[in-house]
Amino acid sequence: MALSFLRENRFARHFTPRLALSVALIALSTFNYGFDNQGIATSQAMLAYKKQFGDFNPKTNTYAIPTYYLSLLNSLNFIGFAVGLYIGSIISARYGRRMSMFCMSLWAMMSATVLISATTRGQVLAGRILNYTYIGMELSTCPPFQAEIVPAPIRGFAVGTYQTSLLLGGVIINSVCRGTSGLSSNAAWRIPMGLFYLVPLTVASCVWFIPESPRWLLLQDREEDALRSLQTLRGSDPEYNALEDLELLRLSLVEEHNKGRYSDLFRGTNRRRTLVAMGMNFFIQATGSPFTAAYGTLFVQSIGSINPFNYSIMSSCINFTCCLIGISITDKVGRRPILMTGSVLQVIWLFTMGGIGTSANPSLVQKQVIVAATALSSASLCFSWDPMNYIVTTELPASRLRDKTQRVASIVNVVTNFLFSFFTPYLLNAPYANLGGKVGFIFGALAICSFFFAYFCVPEMKGRSLEEINEMFDKKVPTRQFRNYVLEYRVSDKVDVIEMEKVPADRLGGIPEI
Repeated sequence: MALSFLRENRFARHFTPRLALSVALIALSTFNYGFDNQGIATSQAMLAYKKQFGDFNPKTNTYAIPTYYLSLLNSLNFIGFAVGLYIGSIISARYGRRMSMFCMSLWAMMSATVLISATTRGQVLAGRILNYTYIGMELSTCPPFQAEIVPAPIRGFAVGTYQTSLLLGGVIINSVCRGTSGLSSNAAWRIPMGLFYLVPLTVASCVWFIPESPRWLLLQDREEDALRSLQTLRGSDPEYNALEDLELLRLSLVEEHNKGRYSDLFRGTNRRRTLVAMGMNFFIQATGSPFTAAYGTLFVQSIGSINPFNYSIMSSCINFTCCLIGISITDKVGRRPILMTGSVLQVIWLFTMGGIGTSANPSLVQKQVIVAATALSSASLCFSWDPMNYIVTTELPASRLRDKTQRVASIVNVVTNFLFSFFTPYLLNAPYANLGGKVGFIFGALAICSFFFAYFCVPEMKGRSLEEINEMFDKKVPTRQFRNYVLEYRVSDKVDVIEMEKVPADRLGGIPEI
């Protein structure tokens, strides 16, 4: 009975041991994103951190980090992020996905040293910009790498592990921060940042033991290596035919009528793909991610109804669980329903926060509702837009434009994140806008827009191979017909199609014909 279940379970059927280890190592690399994202955000609430980098207010007899510095600390890092996106995509495209992961891991260990040894605000800013260069390289490399090595039935789950690993990293470092928050010395925030060394050291040591992307190898005219990579990743499945899969990859590349230039991103059917990818990366940030991720702990501390370090652990655990649920069901229910459900939930929680935030003197219960709405808004985003963004953005592009599409979409992500990270502390705090909880109205309105974007613009691509997605875009299938569209040939007809459309050997190199 157990063997029967394993044969029917899509994870057990498609995740061969070597493929599972490869996906796991790629996912592990994103732990550092969670370490930085949550580690810095939670450290900002520590007394030792405020004493080292904040200003003393004699009227209140307390230390506080100035609003302008909070704004710079959580926005200037995206300068490094943008640089990392470009550098990472260049290395990934020219020298391979594994080389990009190796280089970014070495860089991460250098930037961690700058952060841990910081004694001035300027050094912290420099260290965070350098560390986000690593994170940008990671984003330009890891999701495409995962999408290119896993079969369609489990692609959503595999690519979604990028966000899940990020959130699990947040759970770990928030737990460490909770344990060190009572220390009076700088060890309170330096101990958590010591975790920044562990992941890149592990990835740099192990990355050469996983196969390179077969799609990247084929783009380099390395057919034999691509075949070997496919056999290594999926060869333990007795029903898998690597030659057939390789031939389909070759056909897909030949049939794409573009040269891989940036101008091609906005030509023909590629324009539609690029605009959807850009929209996804805009709304993931515009609906409140910078607010809850970068300022959530400080916001809860300012409300004063719960220990902010307990909140950070609670929120991280809920976010991780919701993300895990989202990626586990996306290959069954699809991307669109999850995106739209997440938008609706965000609207509810954000408008609840904004409505209660209009009270001049909120009661303890009202403060607790604002905290709960903040946590639930973040959880709704982690269930839907956070993981789905990486999945959809990696599924959309044509193979020859995947790196460039990822680059452009990520730039939109960076610019949007920068703007909201920069202005959010001014929206929250006095003597500026001082909106407090009323900021929920702004993000809630944008969440409404995200619902309509998902409904009218984002096609359903669950269960489709990247080659099938190419065909549907080439045929200009309407967005809402993607889910039920019937292709001219299905997987069971692959061999017949190949026989009819054989690619001449002198065009893409000679591999054994099937």
